[in-house]
This record gives sequence, structure tokens and C-alpha cells, in this order.
Amino acid sequence: MMKFYLILFFSFFYSLTYSQRFDKVVIKSTHVHGSVYMLEGAGGNIGLAIGDSSVLMIDSQFGELSDRILNEIRTISDKPIQYLVNTHWHGDHTGGNENFNTHQTTIVAHENVRKRLSTDQFTKAFNRTSPAKPSSYWPEVSYSEELSLFLNPSKILIMHVDSAHTDGDSFVFFPEDNVLHLGDCFFNKRFPYIDLSAGGSIQGLIKAVQTALMVADEDSFIIPGHGALATRDDLLEYYTVIRGMFEAIEDAMQRGVSLDELKQAELDKGIESWGEGFISTAKFIDTIWTDLDRRK
Repeated sequence: MMKFYLILFFSFFYSLTYSQRFDKVVIKSTHVHGSVYMLEGAGGNIGLAIGDSSVLMIDSQFGELSDRILNEIRTISDKPIQYLVNTHWHGDHTGGNENFNTHQTTIVAHENVRKRLSTDQFTKAFNRTSPAKPSSYWPEVSYSEELSLFLNPSKILIMHVDSAHTDGDSFVFFPEDNVLHLGDCFFNKRFPYIDLSAGGSIQGLIKAVQTALMVADEDSFIIPGHGALATRDDLLEYYTVIRGMFEAIEDAMQRGVSLDELKQAELDKGIESWGEGFISTAKFIDTIWTDLDRRK
């Protein structure tokens, strides 16, 4: 009996603590350009595009925030949400899918997002398993390479970049407004998280950012998965940093330098603040090392 009450107490405490972590989250919207907005809260940045008769939404953050997110959307537009595009499968981008998945809304993502949301996913970096989500979370339309959506009258381009942050990453480009949403392939002025367990890779991420740099121009507005609204110069800085870290670690491995020595080598000199986010400098070095080591 005592064991039962202990389990009940800790279950209640965990649920209360989990819900309380969102208590102070405020959803903030920013007008990006033309018909496009960015919403910040907890988790990945949300993109929003307003058409003549409907709305397109990019990512849904956590389910606990859905009411607040919808309330903020309604300060911008009262039109129905026609499409919800997921840039990848992680819960801070898809956690609200079920809440937004009404008869008016179609969830769209790369085919690997559907595969990962519909099956248990073990993440080695955090030694945890994310259970499969109910079908109400899954994309109803999936694609393999690229897809065009039409939000009357605008055309939106969705493109897959392979083995980058995950194996199911999408870029969303609004040509008329010159806005590009890059999901978690871009952490603005932070070291990125590369989900090796879900098919991500440092070399794939570098190639993905190269692709984004070819799409964007000096006047582009870029929505990162995490961090402030950005420009092409910000993206170019990010590319220079992650490619520089990759090349330094690859060269050090070839010279027989150990992982511990690399972590003490001050590879982040001058950009120490980049390691103050979700991914520390040491974690980023470890990820690149692990990725390169498994490919030997």
C-alpha cells in the first residue's frame, strides 16, 4: 500500500512540475515581411503566412501551449489554418499537432517525419525513448524531395534537405515575401543540436546550410528553428562557425588528438556565447567527433 501511494505521489509531482515549466511562457509574434510572421514561445520558432482566405502555420511547439499560440494567431488573423507544416519530428516542433489537427487543417511534412512520429524513437544522446504518437499527430500529406503548396494566391515551396538536423528536415520558402524558414538546421548564434540517432549528420547539416545560402539573398528574412529572426549574414556566420568546427575536429582526429584534448583546445575562442544555449561547446564537439568516428 505504501508503495502505491509513493508511486501516486511521484506521478502527481512529475505531472505538476512538467506542466509548471510552461506557466510563464508568453507567445510573442513578430511581423517578418509581407504576409509572414514569426511566433516565439517555448520550443521551435513558428512561422505563419496569411493568405486571402486561409493561414499556413509552420511547426506547433508543445501541446501545452496550443491555446496560447492560437490566441496569438487570432490577433493576426481569424482565417482558418489550412496547412500545418512540420520542419521535422521533434516534440518541440510537433507537440501541438493533435490540437491543431482539425477538419480544416492538413498536416504536411517529409515522409520520414511520419515514420518517426508513428514509431518509438530512441535518442542515444539523451538515453531516452520518445514513444510513438497517436495518428492525430501524423502528417496527412507527406513528400520525398519537394512540394509546392498554394495559399491563395501565394506559392510556397517546401524542400527536403537530407541527413542534416535529422533525416526528415524541411525548408519552407515564401518567394513573394523572400522569407525562408529553416527549422532546426539553423540555430541563430548558437551551436546546433544534431540528432545522430534520427539520421542527422554534421556534413549533411553543412550541405543543408549551403543550400539555404544559395536560396537566400541579401534582402531575405530567415526564420531559424531557435534564436532571433535572422539575415543571410547571420546564416553565413553560422555556416562559417559550424564548418570551421567540423574541419578543426576532422583535422585533429587525423593527427591523433584525443576527444578530451579537443574539448580543452578552446575551439570556441571568440564565440564562447554560442555554447551557452541548449548545446554546449563540449556537447557540439562530442557530436561531431561521434559522427566522424562512426563513419571511419
